[in-house]
Amino acid sequence: MDVEVRFELAREEDVPRILEISNWAAEHTAANFATRPESLEQWTDAWRRTSRLHPWLVARVEESVVGFAKSAPHKSREAYEWSADVSVYIHPEFHGRGIETALYGKLLSLLKDQGYVTLLAGITSGHAPSERLHAKMGFVRCATFHRVGWKFGRWHDVGYWELHLRPPDDVPRPITPVASAP
Repeated sequence: MDVEVRFELAREEDVPRILEISNWAAEHTAANFATRPESLEQWTDAWRRTSRLHPWLVARVEESVVGFAKSAPHKSREAYEWSADVSVYIHPEFHGRGIETALYGKLLSLLKDQGYVTLLAGITSGHAPSERLHAKMGFVRCATFHRVGWKFGRWHDVGYWELHLRPPDDVPRPITPVASAP
């Protein structure tokens, strides 16, 4: 990294900048399947509903949020409690500086400390930088859903990648809230 970057838990006042980064990706790339800008109300509501058990982290350069990584519930039924969907987005001016790797590493470590077992990431097929990042972090491709997203005038496949944080015989414990995690 050629700039000083701080990694922190996101605060509610960070949500507008997080949304800007996500909406930029939605507008300019097929990596994000939103087809129009999402609202601040939606994202603030999601942050309020999930951030107690699912960390949202930010990367800051000076006081500006330049990227975020977060987890979200994989599914709502109770047996899925130990699985989480994960994602990372970096402002395009800061791509390729190692920020995404460091930020994602902090997210994955925190999720492991909380007691999560399986992490899942959906990656638009052909998005090589994201595929490389996930492979570097230990994820393996476990499935491909074909023609599941229509964007920019064509169909896109999505590869699903998984990372197991605990051995298969490990009995899960209750998920530790973000604020209480080591």
